Amino acid sequence: MLIKAESKFIRTSPRKIRLVANLVRNMSLNEALTTLTHLRKRASTPLLKTLKQAVANAVNNLNLPKDSLKIQSIEINEGSTYKRWNPVSRGRAHSILKRTSHIKVILKSQEEKPKPTTKKSAKKVATKKKSASMKQKRGE
Repeated sequence: MLIKAESKFIRTSPRKIRLVANLVRNMSLNEALTTLTHLRKRASTPLLKTLKQAVANAVNNLNLPKDSLKIQSIEINEGSTYKRWNPVSRGRAHSILKRTSHIKVILKSQEEKPKPTTKKSAKKVATKKKSASMKQKRGE
């Protein structure tokens, strides 16, 4: 089962966040959380928050144990760019590009949760139980 969490429009350039994401990408979940907590890079904070959000989604919404989770992928995409300008000499202006990022974390659980039964399969199971109980009553 896949668990997703996304953070959009993070005011850090994607290049800087990718440096941190590449460091954490192949680690176990607990190891990644510990590393991001102690890493002295500004880009580690939004990545840590997104990873914690994905874990909380799995634990609270899907009732999965935290120990069974594993990082499947971390995607860092480019968001919109804020365009600003800085006045300089001779009445001119230099452009400033303030880049943003989108972070997407996908976790997977190692133990699969049973799929909910459909109406047809539930009916088949119910009819089999009824026929078995009827045979027992008749003594067959």
